[in-house]
Amino acid sequence: MIRALGMMSGTSLDGVNAAMIETDGEKIGGFGDSAFRAFSDNEAAVLHAALGSWQDAPCVPEAARLVQDSHADLARRFPQAQVVGFHGQTLAHDPRGRGTHQAGSGVELARAIDRPVVWDFRSEDVRQGGEGAPLVPFFHWACAEWAVGQGHLPAAPVAFLNLGGVGNISWVDPTASAPHLDSACVAFDTGPANAPLNDLMRERLHRTRDEGGALATSGQADRAILADFLAHPYFARPAPKSLDRDQFAGLADAVRSLEVADAAATLVAAMSGSVASGMQWLPRGCSQVLVCGGGRHNVAMMAALNHDLGIPVRPVETIGLDGDMLEAQAFGWMAVRVMRGLPVSGPMTTGAPAPVCGGRISHPR
Repeated sequence: MIRALGMMSGTSLDGVNAAMIETDGEKIGGFGDSAFRAFSDNEAAVLHAALGSWQDAPCVPEAARLVQDSHADLARRFPQAQVVGFHGQTLAHDPRGRGTHQAGSGVELARAIDRPVVWDFRSEDVRQGGEGAPLVPFFHWACAEWAVGQGHLPAAPVAFLNLGGVGNISWVDPTASAPHLDSACVAFDTGPANAPLNDLMRERLHRTRDEGGALATSGQADRAILADFLAHPYFARPAPKSLDRDQFAGLADAVRSLEVADAAATLVAAMSGSVASGMQWLPRGCSQVLVCGGGRHNVAMMAALNHDLGIPVRPVETIGLDGDMLEAQAFGWMAVRVMRGLPVSGPMTTGAPAPVCGGRISHPR
């Protein structure tokens, strides 16, 4: 087993998560320490200004330096890590156009922390014809297998729903012998999750989030806006499929005329409605949906999902996992897979024609 540190900075732009995991790139041997480094208001503003930008944009170097420095600061707290999985900060994602862009250099990070860094996980998948996202489903499969072994889950299909800036769902069968088999995983981005709600709070109330979902709970969703949103052709596309953070910018425009509580309630309903719409693309039923990411702390989001999905929706903590650190742990696990030449994506998760071992390995010297 290798002691790996995974690091993740999501599209919600709140900060960097880092978490240790012991793994051989297949089995999970155990979980370790974790930490979070918040972005200051000024740092979040730098990253927000760079959203949608490609490598040649003048704002990107400053954003990339911020990403590298913030990750290096956090990585130095984990001297026990033998390798670091570094996702970087997604600024733009257009797999059928210019590709995918995660700001931050693994080469520079490896030099700064004097340890090997595995990074650029998405580009090879896109080059081979995949969507480049979502990348966490193979790890969700490993988590389900681990939870079955711990007695926390039955040996049957289950769905993981990650509510970050964008939502994504992974249907996994832990009885399959490997995650890249077609029978093991199906995954796709469901729609916007926390990003439009966080943006609304910044724009209207100068807050970073709707804490606990209190504002959304007090509002009423606009059903006309919701119906127009769910008529978007993305929801009629079969899986696998992926989204850019700002692909549904029209939704933010549509709620601008609403009172802020009603706007928040509409955005929560849009998130839940998009997940409910996506359930049709799962290969067969599952007993429950396990929620990770910041959205599981939002009471309004969890209530809407329980209502709209019609099956139990629970935080991943109910099966012994850490929903705040799951994505960070995933990139530690994937770093070891890349070092071993094992695939991190495949036809049923990103639409790539064959399993793909993406990622680059950079050494300190």
